[in-house]
Amino acid sequence: MVRAESISFSVKNRLLLAETTVAFDSARFHVIMGANGAGKSTLLKILSGNQKANTGNVFLGATKLAAFTKTLLAQRRAVLSQHYSIAFPVLVKDFVLMGRYPYYRNNPSRNDLAICNEAMQWMQVEALKDRDYNTLSGGEAQKVQMSRVLAQVWPNEKEEPKVLFLDEPVSHLDLRYQHQLLHVAKELCQKSVTVIAVLHDMNLALSFADRLLLMKSGAVLYDIHDPAGITALNIQHTFDVKAQVLKFADKERPIVVF
Repeated sequence: MVRAESISFSVKNRLLLAETTVAFDSARFHVIMGANGAGKSTLLKILSGNQKANTGNVFLGATKLAAFTKTLLAQRRAVLSQHYSIAFPVLVKDFVLMGRYPYYRNNPSRNDLAICNEAMQWMQVEALKDRDYNTLSGGEAQKVQMSRVLAQVWPNEKEEPKVLFLDEPVSHLDLRYQHQLLHVAKELCQKSVTVIAVLHDMNLALSFADRLLLMKSGAVLYDIHDPAGITALNIQHTFDVKAQVLKFADKERPIVVF
């Protein structure tokens, strides 16, 4: 679905991403992890087309990302960034509708409005729809932002498969809503949406990931296709911390204790 060939990125002779070749299978939940400065967000930005690599190419399906128009790319993938602010008043329902902008020219269709309403219901923010986005708490705003990208990559059997990029999507959320947001993302995988996320919480990642990419010093150190097989050595090499990986007979995934 998404493939990068020999991509790299540096700024003022500082290497942020070493030459990397990596592919992401469709309809799976891929999680990228690593210490601060490991290159996670840089990789995500290049994969999504928000940052141009110094070398190499990114493909969405069989097509180079660079060959997509802005509108067509926006119809195929959505990005939830760490920070998103706007300097003008806008109602929550109109903010979520921004996710449908790539699909119409002048006025949204009934289908566009229905998708936005359903996206808000998925994230349980429909009660906020008439609020000014700028009056929301950080957690409320993050859930509304997730509603917007949901509306943008809403599955449609007649359309090409979609990709959702999440860059630290649960940073402003309490424990309940962290799980809610990632459950929603996981449900999208069952509807043929590919999810590629940067997360910091190892146990949260293990609860949802179909695959883990552990990064260090701008490179992918481990590509773990069965997250249940993660080891204490993987964690120590990646984060420079000692941990225990505890496995239980009644649990599918292990728990990491630091």
